Amino acid sequence: MSSTASEGAAEHGRALAAIPSPEVNSIPLGPLEIHFYALCILVGVVAAVFWSERRWAAMGGEKGTIMDMAVWAVLLGLVGGRLYHVISDYQLYFVEGQEPIRALFIWEGGLGIWGAVPMGALGVWLVARKRGLSMSKLAFAIAPAIPLAQALGRWGNYFNQELFGAPTDVPWALEITPLDNGALRPGMIEGVSTYHPTFLYESLWCLVLAVVLAYLGRRFESRMQGGRLFALYVAGYCAGRFWIEALRVDPANDILGMRLNNWVSLVVLAGALAYFFWAGRRLERFSSVVVPGQDDGTQVFGTTDPGETRDEGTVYSALDSDEEEGDSTVYSATDLSDLPDRGSGSREPGRGGTEYHPSPERSSSEGSTEDDVDETGTDSGARPD
Repeated sequence: MSSTASEGAAEHGRALAAIPSPEVNSIPLGPLEIHFYALCILVGVVAAVFWSERRWAAMGGEKGTIMDMAVWAVLLGLVGGRLYHVISDYQLYFVEGQEPIRALFIWEGGLGIWGAVPMGALGVWLVARKRGLSMSKLAFAIAPAIPLAQALGRWGNYFNQELFGAPTDVPWALEITPLDNGALRPGMIEGVSTYHPTFLYESLWCLVLAVVLAYLGRRFESRMQGGRLFALYVAGYCAGRFWIEALRVDPANDILGMRLNNWVSLVVLAGALAYFFWAGRRLERFSSVVVPGQDDGTQVFGTTDPGETRDEGTVYSALDSDEEEGDSTVYSATDLSDLPDRGSGSREPGRGGTEYHPSPERSSSEGSTEDDVDETGTDSGARPD
């Protein structure tokens, strides 16, 4: 904490102690310049990938899966986040007197989470589709890690001195300085230098959200399947973003007297809650169980009835008897009729094409233990009807 605030702040009765503004926001490295904004995002991505990998492996998934998906998810997420920012704040780039080329300068800040998450999810879906993995199970593994990445990435706004809130004199106020040329930053008021640190509010909110999601996923694992845990992440973030957005004073497009991002928060929040309750009544479609004895790398899809479309909600994590548990692969299927007949663990004798109905209370992490497999290779905890 700085011991005194600026002279302008003191004149206007602002805080005499405040979070100091950073003196630099980048480090020159030869011909390159490393921006702290980008470093904060990178640290958040690395932390999220590491945690998601651990969660996925604990669920019986193959190690390295999340890392492979992260490349596409991050690249598409950055593109989507930047597109949303540029479109929603077009006046910063495409009106008279502005420089359109600066729309590409991502290191100067400006990533919209409303564009980053959908495009990042598209990257995950593309890889999951190719490998035959269930999006619902991947969403369960990734859900708590995304707010962790956001909590770390938000510190990039601190180094850029952007997206701060209204003027305030609270002890944790954030000191904002004018630009190098003396011009005021967007949202600054002449003679006022301390503002609400909305970056800090959102960072703390996301950290708490990550902890809560991890707890709920562990405590109510069977009820949080089918993308419900991810829906809670979306709803929780939108709730926090709504009130934090209301504190911000940077220029934004208003609709009916409310900032655009506030409207987006409300709409997405409603959609996330609707999905949460919808999926809660259909958890049997997202049941998961371990099917032992399948070859590593085999990916099988099936249908329940000839007239039904393929349902990828059910995930089967095949654990070969010759492989270690960490090397198991997750498979997506709802019918075992197409599986190779490898003993009583795959199909019931004399019932070709018999549907397999796993218990919705069993999770993939529970089913992946060797204790549930008897000597014949049959999963004793989840037998066919």
